[in-house]
Amino acid sequence: MSEEIVKVPTTGIEICHESFGSPGDPPLLLVMGLGTQMIAWPDDFCRDLASRGYRVIRFDNRDTGRSTHLDHLPAPDPVRVMLRREEPPYRIGEMALDALGLLDALGIPSAHVAGASMGGFIAQQMALFAPERLRSLSLVMTSTGSVRVGRPRPGLLLRLGRDRRPGLDRDGAIEFVLEVGRQIGSPAYPADLDYLRELAGRSYDRAYDPAGYLRQVGAIMSQPNRTRQLRSIALPTVVIHGLADPLVAPSGGRAIAAAVPGARFVGLPGMGHDLPRPLWVRIADEISETAAAGERRMSPTGPGRAPGVRSR
Repeated sequence: MSEEIVKVPTTGIEICHESFGSPGDPPLLLVMGLGTQMIAWPDDFCRDLASRGYRVIRFDNRDTGRSTHLDHLPAPDPVRVMLRREEPPYRIGEMALDALGLLDALGIPSAHVAGASMGGFIAQQMALFAPERLRSLSLVMTSTGSVRVGRPRPGLLLRLGRDRRPGLDRDGAIEFVLEVGRQIGSPAYPADLDYLRELAGRSYDRAYDPAGYLRQVGAIMSQPNRTRQLRSIALPTVVIHGLADPLVAPSGGRAIAAAVPGARFVGLPGMGHDLPRPLWVRIADEISETAAAGERRMSPTGPGRAPGVRSR
C-alpha cells in the first residue's frame, strides 16, 4: 500500500501512514520515536509482522515526515521545559491522541500497539487514555517517564544535541545520522552503514525539520512519571530492551515491566538504542507473541488459534 494522509478531527493534525498486509487481519500500529520517521520501522520488519497475520500500520508522528509540521509554534528550550520554566508546544498526551485519532480515521475500533523509544511513551499514554482501544502493548527501548530510571550515560545528550541545528545540507544530515548511530547503536551488532545512509537520505528527502525535533523534545521533557498509572494496565504487555542501551538505560524498561501487572521483560544482550537487523526476527517474535495473547484474550470462544504464533 502506498502512503496516505488522513486528518485527525480531534487534534487537527494530518497524519501520513502506510500499511502492510491484509486489511482484514488484526491491526498492529507501530509508533516511532523522537525525530524519527515511520520509515525507520524497516520495510522487511513490517513485512515479517504482516506475514504472521497482522495488518501492520506505521505512521509519521506530528512534526516528522509527511505529517503536519507545527511551524507556527516556536522551538522550545529543552532545559527550560525540563525545569518547568517554559511550556512545551505540545505534550506526549496530544501525540497519543493523534495516534488514537488515526485509528478512528481508519475505522479501527482497537489495535495492537508497539512503540519504540518516544513511541513507547506515546503507546503507554494511549493505553492509559483508552485501554479499550488496545489489544496488546509492546514497548521497545523506552521508560516510565520517571527521571529516576532509564537515565542516559553522562554527557550523551549533550553530544547528540550539539549538531542538531538548522542549516545542515543533505550530506551533513546523513553524516549526523551516522554519528548518532555510532553513539547509541548496538555494540554487539555493527551498524549497517549502507542501510543507515539510505534511510537518512530518504528521511531528509521526505522532511528535514530540526525545529520539529525540538518541539518533540519539549514533549518528552514535560512528560509525567506514569509509574502509578501503569499499574492499571490490564493488557498482554512485553517490554523489550537492549541491555547495552546508552540512551535509555535498561532500568527504564525494567521499571515498566515491574509496574504493569503481568508484563514480560525481555532483555537483549549487546543491543543498544536501535533496531539492529540481526534482531528483527527476535523482536518481531516477541511483538507477535504478545499480540497473539491479546487475540486469545478477545476471543469469545476462549483460547484457540491466534495469528502471530511461529515455532522457534
